[in-house]
Amino acid sequence: MLEIKVPTVGESISEVTLLKWVKNDGDYVDRDEVIAELESEKATFEVNAEKAGVLKTHAKEGDTLKIGDQLAAIDESAAKPTNGKPQPVAEKKETPQKAEVTANEQKQSSTAPVAEVSNDVKATPVAAAMIAEKKVDPKTIQPSGFNGRILKQDVMEALSHPGKYVSAELFSRNERREKMSQLRKTIARRLVESKNSTAMLTTFNEADMSRIMDIRTKYKDKFKEAHGVGLGFMSFFAKACCIALKEWPAVNGYIDGDHLVYHDYCDISIAVSTPRGLTVPVIRNVESLSMAEVEKKVIELANKARDNKLSLEELQGGTFTITNGGVFGSLMSTPIINLPQSAILGMHKIQERPMAVNGQVVIKPMMYLALSYDHRIIDGRESVSFLVRLKELLENPDQLLIGKDPVKTLLEL
Repeated sequence: MLEIKVPTVGESISEVTLLKWVKNDGDYVDRDEVIAELESEKATFEVNAEKAGVLKTHAKEGDTLKIGDQLAAIDESAAKPTNGKPQPVAEKKETPQKAEVTANEQKQSSTAPVAEVSNDVKATPVAAAMIAEKKVDPKTIQPSGFNGRILKQDVMEALSHPGKYVSAELFSRNERREKMSQLRKTIARRLVESKNSTAMLTTFNEADMSRIMDIRTKYKDKFKEAHGVGLGFMSFFAKACCIALKEWPAVNGYIDGDHLVYHDYCDISIAVSTPRGLTVPVIRNVESLSMAEVEKKVIELANKARDNKLSLEELQGGTFTITNGGVFGSLMSTPIINLPQSAILGMHKIQERPMAVNGQVVIKPMMYLALSYDHRIIDGRESVSFLVRLKELLENPDQLLIGKDPVKTLLEL
């Protein structure tokens, strides 16, 4: 019997959470086949079968395991069955009704169009198959599984009592207690650490997004045709931040003991919200990337984050962070610094507002910008000047090409 133990995933990581079993107890697995997904405080990773054989699970979904704990075992002596799952030596005789239900479950899990269920919906394979087959809105289902996972009985309850979950129970005093995931524990610890260990302040400004919106409207179709990716706002902000960070290097640095560390490159972290929590993958050397390359990288990392496929390397590092609360409707916020960085930019919702332009009231699409910074390394002059420069670049995106006003550059002014 071969023991499968929780692998070492990082020097500072001592425990992980078993997110789910990809293979069930008693299944025959091939060598290198994925059998489980584990979650550490930094990322989600897969565990593979080291040998072929019958899987014997030693932990349940939601369990917290130490590095080196036994996760499962594989019986190498078992012969590979023709149907993919070995039959037990002695089976209890099932009643016809139970056997029919089991057969239906197997049929649903193998033939139902599970792909129709969104990746954001956490459900067991049987539950996902039932949701797809019965066309049930997942929002009407009250999950009872670990970490908000929808189980088969939850779908059956929703089918038996349609509208029960949407219409809240009158005078309800119900409570739910859920165990915090490793990722949520890490988020909580790092946010408190950031607030307690930095002299954090936030400065605000606003940007007229008219020019960028006009460019996107005019060129979005040609851009997608040429590069195979949409032209979003993030590439404009990322490139503008690179220019402003070059001019105000303290915003792109951090404190290391008694030293100040400055960076001549821009590794920009992009905050991505997932069903599991907030992750902050990094785009390396943004200053050297084109607009299309930035957009492709943003989509790649966002998809990996939502599918829990980010590697530790993609989550580590970063010299500056951008977070976009505007996608959720936020008009203004004070983002918290992503340690060990010294600053974070908050983007917000684009809102049409009356603005005074040359003595006339004009309706403009405006966005509030928020820069939270560590006052120990960044002075008020630097933080405000950085945000003013960012505003200038966003309102005059033609400067993003060379970082200067083209006319002034032509005239050598």
